[in-house]
Amino acid sequence: MEAKIYINDSGNAELLPNKKEESSRKLLWVDISHLSELWQFLICSFVVFIFFIPYGYLQEAIFAIKGFKPFGWYLTLVQFFNYSIFGLIESQFNRRERRIPLVLYLLLGLILLGSMGFSNASLGYLNYPTQVIFKCCKLIPVMIGGILVQQKVYKVIDIVAASCMCAGLILFTLADNKVSPDFNLIGIILISSALFCDALIGNFQEKMMKKHNASNAEIVLYSYFIGFIYLLFVLLVSGQLRDGTEFCIQNPVSYIYIFFFSLSGFFGVQAVLALIRTCGALVAVTVTTCRKAVTIVISFLLFSKPFTFQYIWAGLLIVLGIYLNVLGKTNHFDLKMFFMNSNKIFGNLRKRRKSPMIV
Repeated sequence: MEAKIYINDSGNAELLPNKKEESSRKLLWVDISHLSELWQFLICSFVVFIFFIPYGYLQEAIFAIKGFKPFGWYLTLVQFFNYSIFGLIESQFNRRERRIPLVLYLLLGLILLGSMGFSNASLGYLNYPTQVIFKCCKLIPVMIGGILVQQKVYKVIDIVAASCMCAGLILFTLADNKVSPDFNLIGIILISSALFCDALIGNFQEKMMKKHNASNAEIVLYSYFIGFIYLLFVLLVSGQLRDGTEFCIQNPVSYIYIFFFSLSGFFGVQAVLALIRTCGALVAVTVTTCRKAVTIVISFLLFSKPFTFQYIWAGLLIVLGIYLNVLGKTNHFDLKMFFMNSNKIFGNLRKRRKSPMIV
């Protein structure tokens, strides 16, 4: 079946993908479109865990190298360079013309740079679990942006979910401030900036994939290479490129860590993109959030750090907020109707108690 051309509202011709391309869903070069959606979800989720758990371990291990903490942006530069090389190699096996307009990649590259750059830089100021906990709470900036920009009205369950997340974040931050001698408010500002960028990425990528039917290889290659160009210019001007390179040359083990960190992250990104294409951005965010919870546990087990039970209570509040957020997205659940129906049931029970018994 050949591709079709249609004229959009702006009068421009656009290429519609054929049905065979549209139905093809690949995970790490393997076509999984013949499987049921449940199996696609399970396989993609499993691959996300397989690659992103070592990714989290290696990220913390890199910042555990003595003297590396000031070089979070340099780490992002090398990471983006590696992703671009991996994406270029993959594109040689998947020869397709670029589908997404370059101007959209300029925007996506900037958002990705903000997400990963601010996240990496924040580890110079925060404990790793605190950084991960913040990244679990994408709902908050999404809701704030929806209220301010689009004047959205949210359901009660969304407000309760956001309140639980806010309370959990406050408790976790206070606990970190109490037990960590390296706590710094700059870290909170950096990870909050990464959180804002994170809130944009999933839906933006989902919309581009659905509209233009771009391959995972194309998205990775163009978005990360453009992000690399942005950051290369900034680090050249600031002088951090020379400082970071000198440090890593003096500590060559850091380049080994960064390579495997980038490799596991690249495959993890492929799995997340496949999950977005298969199940949507919301499901992908939920799976990656569960992965982050496992990463936090591993972090406390493998890396020595101060601990307080306040971390547990704060984490449970955030998990509750995430659960309510996912529950609120299901079409059949309405918190207001739940309480109304509950009142009706209890009202009927009270009436039956008061009514005389007929023998």
